[in-house]
Amino acid sequence: MSTTRCGIGYDIHRLSQNRKLILGGVEIPYLLGLEGHSDADVLSHAIADALLGAICAGDIGQHFPNTDESIRGISSIEILKRVSAMVAEKKGRILNIDATVIAEAPKLGPQVPEMRKRIGAAIGISDTQVSIKATTNERLGPIGRGEGISAMAVATIETTGSGD
Repeated sequence: MSTTRCGIGYDIHRLSQNRKLILGGVEIPYLLGLEGHSDADVLSHAIADALLGAICAGDIGQHFPNTDESIRGISSIEILKRVSAMVAEKKGRILNIDATVIAEAPKLGPQVPEMRKRIGAAIGISDTQVSIKATTNERLGPIGRGEGISAMAVATIETTGSGD
């Protein structure tokens, strides 16, 4: 017997000087980067939370807390690899990811194909099963003022057995 499960993820980080901007495992040319304990890749974090939600395993902060110095600066692609292993331990198979990045700048269209490849490789699926979109916040709120970037994601998985 198999069951289809979905999870939702969301993340937001503040933009700051002297940081690289990493989204979906890809370094994006930009004047600012995202603050965080890891590489602050909001896209990968939202996907990780969506996957964790689909297997009822809490959230990224429980598994990768910002108080753990051993993971300071960890690549969020590595986080995705570890989370996909958790999905497999629960007898889950990732079917697809649908994600949206919300940012006023920079334009992300040219980097989306590489993001899809890196995320797919990290979680063991084809890039054709990873959808990434980008939109602005229409200059509203902190994201609209260029103070940060956020992302949201939905993950669909199939589990066999109880998945416990």
